Amino acid sequence: MMRVSATCKDAPMPSSPPHSRPVRILLVEDHDMVAEAMCLALERSPDLQIVGRAASVASALSDARRCEPDVVLMDRRLPDGDGVTAIADMLALVPDVRVLILAGEGSGSVAARVAETGGAGLILKARGLSELEDAVRRVAAGEMVFSQDLLGDVLERLTGRAPGLGANLTPREREALHLLGEGHTTAEISDELGVALNTGRNHVQRILEKLGARSQLEAVTIARREGLLK
Repeated sequence: MMRVSATCKDAPMPSSPPHSRPVRILLVEDHDMVAEAMCLALERSPDLQIVGRAASVASALSDARRCEPDVVLMDRRLPDGDGVTAIADMLALVPDVRVLILAGEGSGSVAARVAETGGAGLILKARGLSELEDAVRRVAAGEMVFSQDLLGDVLERLTGRAPGLGANLTPREREALHLLGEGHTTAEISDELGVALNTGRNHVQRILEKLGARSQLEAVTIARREGLLK
């Protein structure tokens, strides 16, 4: 199987005009098989070049300064953080880079976070490698790109026409949701919030109702998907 070094490939000669060289890509993906498949797919196109590979947010930030990529293709779920949250740090280090998030699942609220943070788009892994190639090219050309599944939702959210799922959670319910995300039981949540057990149960029940979840586990899963939890 092909291995791509995390070190940067040589940059093109400064005299080369930008449009005559391949799009330089820093791939940030912690699963080797997935990363290798993407490298094989992207590098079969002469206008795309993988200049570095990283498996964490920290490595990506370090490599971006050395590799000088045009596009950072970054998985949303990384061992040391959320790729969406890392966009701001990446742009602070390399202001001209374009950050394209790759996710196993997504939602309008997560896609809106990408746009609001300065990212160039979000592509779902299920959409296929040909769509990924096209998205990288379009992002490098200055476009914002979102999977068709998310485009309608993200436009509505960015224009303020649709509130995000969970937008009506009260501050107390958000506290309880974060505790749920940390694995606390209803009794432990009640203790942490300093409320009676019945009150804690009511908070949890309202969270489930507002998120459309049938269980606490499903509520946490939905909250992570919607960007309410990291």
